[in-house]
Amino acid sequence: MSTPLEYLQNHQETFREELFELLRIPSISADPNHKKDVHRAAQYVAGQLEQIGLNNVSVEETDGHPIVLGEYLEAGPDKPTLLIYGHYDVQPPDPLEKWETPPFEPTVRDGKIYARGASDDKGQAFTHIKSIESFLKTGTDLPANVKFIIEGEEEIGSPSLVPFLAANKERLKCDMVLVSDTAMFAKDTPSITYGLRGLMYLEIEVTGPNRDLHSGVYGGGVQNPANALCEMIAKLKDEDGVVQVPGFYDRVRPLSDKEREAYAQLPFDQEAYNRELDIEEAFGEKGYSTLERVSGRPSLDVNGIWGGYQGEGAKTVLPSRANAKVSARLVPDQEPKEIYRLIENYLHEIKPPGVQIKIFEHHGGHPVLVDLDFYGLRAAAAAFRDIYGKEALFAREGGSIPIVADFAKTLNATTILMGFGLNSDSIHSPNEHFHLKDFERGMKTSARFFELLGDHVEQA
Repeated sequence: MSTPLEYLQNHQETFREELFELLRIPSISADPNHKKDVHRAAQYVAGQLEQIGLNNVSVEETDGHPIVLGEYLEAGPDKPTLLIYGHYDVQPPDPLEKWETPPFEPTVRDGKIYARGASDDKGQAFTHIKSIESFLKTGTDLPANVKFIIEGEEEIGSPSLVPFLAANKERLKCDMVLVSDTAMFAKDTPSITYGLRGLMYLEIEVTGPNRDLHSGVYGGGVQNPANALCEMIAKLKDEDGVVQVPGFYDRVRPLSDKEREAYAQLPFDQEAYNRELDIEEAFGEKGYSTLERVSGRPSLDVNGIWGGYQGEGAKTVLPSRANAKVSARLVPDQEPKEIYRLIENYLHEIKPPGVQIKIFEHHGGHPVLVDLDFYGLRAAAAAFRDIYGKEALFAREGGSIPIVADFAKTLNATTILMGFGLNSDSIHSPNEHFHLKDFERGMKTSARFFELLGDHVEQA
């Protein structure tokens, strides 16, 4: 009988064809016209879980798209229980003319699988399904209890998942959550994301006179909402990139020496970064490196601003209204609701006379930080080292995955972000792809992680 790693090596072609079947299903969760396709993808995933030998496999209907569950709890109550999360829905493929090959007809070229969902997240989620298969099909004892939860709404904000978690806490109870929906820091550079920033998003509306006004007749006589908005935005940060909102930094957890050492070990080229973005120099909060600023420190930025005439040529008006969208990326221990209130209060304080403002809260999410000494994280790092032949790097990401915070809040479970994709995989864009090499190494890394997990539990 072969070992799990040997089984994975011997079945690569089969696994690739099975993944291709899933990639051919246009499970676009945002498009009502593809509702049947989303359900078809859910059924295919459920069929895969049944085929590998999981128990209690089900397709759970929600108010939106289905959630697929399955489990294998034969390791015993003294072993850790892992909840493996993924999503089978995908982004729309538009613009279609930018694709070199059809988005839902997976094609291999240059050592990469090209298809919508190849990296985000069908290919990455599939690595864990095949990993568990390698244990069950070879009769090898699985050193942990495993539960799967694979949803179909991640690309539209997972509206059904949080209520589902709350309603099924006991059923989904676990010691940790395993997610592969992130990227490695660089090609052939195994890395583990141990921190994600949170998010607070708001919109500002500034109104003045009851209509647009002639700038010659009224210019200099009334407050211009666009000018007022720009004045307010200019007061959000100083020339050193430091946010000026009172209380904004009060709860920020400082970066530890260990974390700053981890940042320093990441292969980052500031000059290359500047060239790629075509900027003269980077800018941000004084006293921190670029990597620290974009993932370990909070930020506050304008995401959009509009008001007045924006068509061709000139139109001499004072706009009656101006708007801006503003977001803050948050770090532990900042609270989205509190940050919203602080910014809202500050904007009212600095509002120029002659205009009125309204602030609208859109959405938010909590930041996440995993203890670098967590035994699951150590096992993941050792698995990467064994398969990739390199020590895994630890990185924090500047983006947000709100569901990770929901896992912590609802299930009281730590999440391990074990990404096998790359930021260059063109996720959400035309010609999305996933390196075959990383699809294969991902399955083996997952299997090795389970093999090592028992040893690290004992060391915890």
